[in-house]
Order: sequence, then structure tokens, then C-alpha cells
Amino acid sequence: MNNFVLSGFSDEISSDFTVQLSEMKKMNIAYIEVRGVNGKNISELTKSEVIKVKRQLKDFGIKVSAIGSPIGKIKMTDDFEAHFEMFKHIVWIAETLETPFIRMFSFYMNQDETSKYRDQVIERLSSFKDYIKDKKIVLLHENEKEIYGDTPERCLDLYKTLGDDQFKLIFDPANFIQCGVNVKEAYDLLNKYVSYFHIKDATKDGKEVPAGMGVGNLKYLIESLKEKGYDGFLSVEPHLGNFQGFDKLETSSVDKEASDVYKFKLAVNALRTIIEEVCHD
Repeated sequence: MNNFVLSGFSDEISSDFTVQLSEMKKMNIAYIEVRGVNGKNISELTKSEVIKVKRQLKDFGIKVSAIGSPIGKIKMTDDFEAHFEMFKHIVWIAETLETPFIRMFSFYMNQDETSKYRDQVIERLSSFKDYIKDKKIVLLHENEKEIYGDTPERCLDLYKTLGDDQFKLIFDPANFIQCGVNVKEAYDLLNKYVSYFHIKDATKDGKEVPAGMGVGNLKYLIESLKEKGYDGFLSVEPHLGNFQGFDKLETSSVDKEASDVYKFKLAVNALRTIIEEVCHD
């Protein structure tokens, strides 16, 4: 499938990490974006638990594409010092699980306060960068609703200010849709600076659906990536139902309908169908 490498948030299959790895193996996906492990967020794992995760990954022959961390998913008014300590632990986890990539965000705030907090956001993200300057770590900023970098323009601002080999962008179509953004226009603005993709589609009203069934222009994205010779990850993050730990990651109310392997397979197959169509045109 061209140079596309599939990964995914396997905690949407099951909270049980062994089940996650087993099902990903069955789907012939050799990477995961690790976020939830046995009901705990990756940031909450002890060092001994991380070592156990590493052994399990090796047993199943699966690698980690990125740490799906919650870094930057706090309010600007929350305790940053404690959050920075969490960041240090996540950096250790990334190094231990042998991935350079850490997914992160740019802090929750009221959207009429983005100008007020802009310099403080930059200062906080710069402190993360300073900590990793001598490490083989890359921070991947994900566009997410209600944070500073929720619009393409502010994502571009972050990259223009901080972007280098250790600070890059994730592109998440559904998150842009939920912010009222045209995905094609967002991609055209940001594609030169994006190094990682979350595959999540949504309808115009923001409801998550499998790739190609919403207004996320997924086929256009895949076609564009093929043309530019993209050699990187497409990480499936379906959000087709609830999963353990979801309520801790989202500020809005969550759907009580359970997520499971069936829905995850639907999402994976939808993406693979688009890739096959594009690569065989």
C-alpha cells in the first residue's frame, strides 16, 4: 500500500492490552499508537508496567508508532508544574518503548482568550522542547477542539514559531470538522508541515464515522499523500463509540455506547478501501 504505514489507537478495541495486541495482529497492523493500557492512561503506568508493556509488544511483534499522550490536554489555569513532571515520565516511556513520537496538545482555553494566552502557550511548549533537545524525541501537535491549536491558522502559527526536527504537526480531519473548519482548505494550508495523520472522519454535524463516510475529504488526503510520496503513519482513531478512559480525555459529554473490535475493523477496512482505490487508479 504505497508508503503508508498503518497504526491505530488500539484501546478502542478493548481496555485489555493483550486483546488489543492480539486483534491488531489479526488485522495485520504492525504498529499501535499506545494510549490506554488495561484501563489506565499511558501516562499513569509505573516503570515496571511500562517494561511489561514492552515485553508484550515484543511477544506479539508489534511496535509503537507514537505515544498517545495527554500532554497539553489541561486548562491554561491548571497546575503546569505537575503536568511537566508527567511530561518527563512520558518522555521516558517513549524512549523505553522505542518510539521518537509523542502526541500532544496546546492547552484548553475559552476561544475568546486565544490572544491572551498565545505567548504563554508558546512558553510552555518551548519548555517541553528544551527538555528534549538532547533526546531523539519528536513532539507531534494534534489539532483538537477548544485548545489553542484548534484552527489551521493557529496550528500554522505554532509551527512557524516552534517547528523544527523536534516539533511537528499531526493532522486530524474529524477534529477540524468539529471546529467548523473545511478539511481540504486546512490540509492545503498545513500539508508542508504535517508529519503524522490521525484517520478519523465525521459528518458535517461532527459525528464520527468511518473514513470516507463524512466530510473529511479522506480520499483527497490520501491522493495528495500518494502524489507527494508520503512515507509515514496513518493512525486509525475511529471514535465510533465510547471506550474506557474516553471521559478523561474529552471535555464534552461522551457517548455511552461501547467501542469494540467490530467497529475498529470497520474503520480499518474503510481506510484500506480508500488506499486501495487511490493506489490502483
